[in-house]
Amino acid sequence: MSNVNLPLQQTPMAQKVSRMIDRRLTANTRKKGGPTLAGVMVSGWGQHGKTATICRVVAAFEDRWLRLHNSVNPASVAGTVDLHSPVAYVQAPVTATPKSTCVTILNFFKAPSKSLNLPQLVRQVADSLRDHGVKVLIIDDINRLRMHRADDQDVLDLIRAFMGLDVTLILTGVNIPGTGLLREARWHSKQRSWVMPPLETTRVHGLEVTQTERRFELVELDRFRTTTPAGIQAFVNHLQGIEDHLRLLNARDGMLTEGTMPEYLMRRTGGVVGLLGRLIEDGCLEAMASGRELLDEALLDEIVIGRDDLDHPPDSEDAAPTPKPAKRRAHGRNTVFDDHGPQTDQAAG
Repeated sequence: MSNVNLPLQQTPMAQKVSRMIDRRLTANTRKKGGPTLAGVMVSGWGQHGKTATICRVVAAFEDRWLRLHNSVNPASVAGTVDLHSPVAYVQAPVTATPKSTCVTILNFFKAPSKSLNLPQLVRQVADSLRDHGVKVLIIDDINRLRMHRADDQDVLDLIRAFMGLDVTLILTGVNIPGTGLLREARWHSKQRSWVMPPLETTRVHGLEVTQTERRFELVELDRFRTTTPAGIQAFVNHLQGIEDHLRLLNARDGMLTEGTMPEYLMRRTGGVVGLLGRLIEDGCLEAMASGRELLDEALLDEIVIGRDDLDHPPDSEDAAPTPKPAKRRAHGRNTVFDDHGPQTDQAAG
């Protein structure tokens, strides 16, 4: 049985996010006795590789931290059992409340949460983060929070309160600026970060917080764009990296990077890393199953990603349309990425 496992490549967009997170973790873990730690919000649309990028850079941080401390929690008490987990990852509950959010975090540590009221849950979360030596708490799918709901507002206040527990928060989600999470924030031009206003109270569900402003750095994880020569080259380099790892029997050099193939792949995927990977993976499986052992546009035309090849809604009662004869495609040189110079207006004839 054959399978496809494309390597996780570092794209220019992911490098920007990685540098931001790495700087923040380096700075935060060197602070001693600070009242609060700045966090990071990573925003982007679906299939842009947000979670994979964050997990990669945080995993590298965890490896460095464990080596630095010989895999022992530096805050542990001598002679006690030490369960060290520098990084914790959870997903925001679908319908979030302060209670469900606490339970989700406690489930990561397999800590008891049954029959606890909210103040007890909050204290249990704080104790678990401290006892396990957590330095980074990742909360994925934060876009599930909607600020028109009182519960979601309470959850955001609770998350911001966790920033005072010597933990760096990394929040990731789809279109964070459009969810309202930052509606009360202001952009600090000198610090180049989003600044959250201070909480109205000094206590959030029994957890003491400081009156200092909570700061999040917002970074956007974008898709490949071919509007500049550098963007085009980055996309082609990414395709070359994929091509180097394909083991199809009839594969050839330039299979993904020459002719009209880069233009075709950009048109099919819009430069979205996740969609590109899915198209290539499914294409390889089809190439092996059919015995062609080669990727070309004709084969990739048979692969549906998302809804790009559907001709009618799935619940339509109409019969499926008769397939139209495929137009003969001229396989010439890739011209779409060429620089044709500035466009000029032409007078209507």
